[in-house]
Amino acid sequence: MRTYDLSPFWRSSVGFDRVFDLVNDTVNDSDTYPLYNIERTGEDQYQISLALAGFSPEEITITAEQSTLTVEGRKANKGVHDYLYQGISMRPFRRAFNLADYVQVKDATFENGMLKIALVREVPEAMKPRRIAIETAGSDNQQIENQQTEQKRAA
Repeated sequence: MRTYDLSPFWRSSVGFDRVFDLVNDTVNDSDTYPLYNIERTGEDQYQISLALAGFSPEEITITAEQSTLTVEGRKANKGVHDYLYQGISMRPFRRAFNLADYVQVKDATFENGMLKIALVREVPEAMKPRRIAIETAGSDNQQIENQQTEQKRAA
């Protein structure tokens, strides 16, 4: 596994500490259990699918707090088995996903050993871009619209 040196970026940036930590953690993450997919299902909609063969919904915990989604699983009772070969791992796990601003968990479903977590980005109205009208002084408050806005309307 490679280790990346991000120190040159630290010298020329301010306030990006969290971003560099995320990149470093992602590159150096060697735990691949459980397997998962992250899919874009719409413009502001995503789905995380985790392959959790052998687990039941009661043995899985999903926690969403601020910008982190955590999925944990622990088998309640392993029981006594005489396996000749055990290829299905049922070990305890903890998988954390970093969420972007305004991404919320919509719902979670569990079917046929697949846990599917639906996410949606809901930006508050106050944070969405808005057009500001420009008034000219002394000409009966005539508004001048941005040329780009007019071109978008025509398109």
